[in-house]
Amino acid sequence: MIKLEHMTKMYGDFPAVIDVSVDIQKGEIVGFLGPNGAGKTTTMRVLTGFTPPTEGTASIAGYDVVDHSLEARRHIGYLPETVPLYLDMTVTDYLVFMGRIRGMNDERIKKRLPEVIDRVKLGDYQFTHIQKLSKGYRQRVGIAQAILHEPEVLVLDEPTIGIDPIQVVETRSLISELAGDHTLILSSHILPEVSAICKRVLVIHDGRIVADDEPRNLSDKLQHTERVQLAVRGPESREVVAALRALPIVIDVRNDNSAEARRVSMDGALTFIVDAKPGARAVETVAKTVVSKGWGLVNLHPLPMTLEEIFLQLTTKEDLGN
Repeated sequence: MIKLEHMTKMYGDFPAVIDVSVDIQKGEIVGFLGPNGAGKTTTMRVLTGFTPPTEGTASIAGYDVVDHSLEARRHIGYLPETVPLYLDMTVTDYLVFMGRIRGMNDERIKKRLPEVIDRVKLGDYQFTHIQKLSKGYRQRVGIAQAILHEPEVLVLDEPTIGIDPIQVVETRSLISELAGDHTLILSSHILPEVSAICKRVLVIHDGRIVADDEPRNLSDKLQHTERVQLAVRGPESREVVAALRALPIVIDVRNDNSAEARRVSMDGALTFIVDAKPGARAVETVAKTVVSKGWGLVNLHPLPMTLEEIFLQLTTKEDLGN
């Protein structure tokens, strides 16, 4: 559905994207993750036909974005980082205009318009001038124009940037709903956004793809320790730390101060993170130790690396695992 083959994009002598090859199948939800300036937006612009690749090819639904640009664009709904809105138009007038320039006839627009407005929850604002809308509602208008012509592919570039936390949650929920009807590629540098929505992650750094996998698989490949979270009731914190640090397999033990840990602690339990040597079967060893001490084992499970840790390891020069 989306295919890049050895795609390079140069701006003068500067390589923005270098030899990128990606194949995204129909129905996939893919997060395109990287720091600012890594090449995300350039790749989005090549995919959507806004700029041609310097080398290699890009295609959408089998149509080359250069040789068959119009056919490729008919299959794409694009939400750029800065949505091109006409502020003096009402929401309805703008969507009708966008439908017409995409080749939709009036009958199809008339049928599709209320469906889209309902989908993005703009019913109360459909006759409001766009200049009067908040940033979050303008973003919804941007999503509405992207899905109006029922494209097979949605390309969303930083869809929640600059909107307030409540609207971020609402926008992510909307995107998750849209994913069931479209092949979706979501460009972002916001880690929770990608982990909440996407099943596959592409990490780009300095113009190159440095990882392509499910977040859990990336965690398994990159994690240099076995990490365990446990909650214990009964002993004092220092007793647990001392007992677990005495185990030969254990590298470190620390109190867990996450929100989840705070919820557990309200029930009288203490929560810890244990880092152990790879292949040490840490869950089993830690469980035996807690039981042998006569403490109450409330919770115990292995922890994968967070997406933030994966991202840092892939996009920094130092090896964070050592």
